[in-house]
Amino acid sequence: MGDDIGLWSVPLAVLGGAIRVSTPFLFVSLGECLTERSGRINLGLEGTLVFGAMSGYAVAYHTGSPWSGVLAAMVAGSAFGLMHGWICKLPIVNDIAIGIAMMLFGIVLAFFFGKPYIQPVAPDLPALNFGGWSDLPQVQAALKINILFLLGIVIAVGMWWMFRNTRMGLIIRVVGDSTDAARAMGLNPNKVRLLSTAAGGALAGVGGAYLSLYYHGSWNEGISSGLGLMAVALGIFARWNPILCFWSALLFGGAGALGPALQSVGISQGYYLFYAAPYVLTLVMMILTSSSTKSMTGAPGELSITK
Repeated sequence: MGDDIGLWSVPLAVLGGAIRVSTPFLFVSLGECLTERSGRINLGLEGTLVFGAMSGYAVAYHTGSPWSGVLAAMVAGSAFGLMHGWICKLPIVNDIAIGIAMMLFGIVLAFFFGKPYIQPVAPDLPALNFGGWSDLPQVQAALKINILFLLGIVIAVGMWWMFRNTRMGLIIRVVGDSTDAARAMGLNPNKVRLLSTAAGGALAGVGGAYLSLYYHGSWNEGISSGLGLMAVALGIFARWNPILCFWSALLFGGAGALGPALQSVGISQGYYLFYAAPYVLTLVMMILTSSSTKSMTGAPGELSITK
């Protein structure tokens, strides 16, 4: 594949891979960004992602419509978010502990109900070909972009604008920064956090549908590879800014595409080490941002990790 344009196929493959791999990162990190801006952390999004992938694939298989699958994954993710939010509003409950429990619950539930869908083939989500102007297959492959990636960009910009310019965004930020201040304003912090967690779960569910209906194009039990947890870390790295979530997701996507890109040009020695790049990047990122003076800059005051 790399014979026509030589080593130029590596950056092209990384670009195309960054777009493909970054999409689930983008949706999960945006979901976590919304949840955390309301003052709640949700580590259960890994389980939401996996269950969204399974439920989306199953519905797409039975209905013949991939968009029905995306809708089903969104509903499933929202249900997980509502469950997480409802449990967390109970007294003496820790967000992080509940998140871990919800993560395991979602993964086990997906494995249990997903076994009949490991072999069947569901319809894939459509993609737009922005590389039609070129005769090179590498360019065409790199610029074949799924609609959900474009939708993710729109959501990131819309969420950024909402936080800065709308009453809803102000309410979420106030609740996230101070429960007492929110109550003094006549707001119901539990309700705001419940709805924000549900919306965040819905976004993570869409990311799961992308995994099974486009990126992998199938359902299997190892579909996420810890992507949901990495996306939670990505949200912290992006300083709870939806626009930075987008750029950070592209960075993680490029790291995830590096190994396959090197393999595509015939580099067969040590290329497999680059498959670990996203995990190494997550570790390095968390170490670099763990300074006691810088790590929580811009963090909502009510987050469990800031107390």
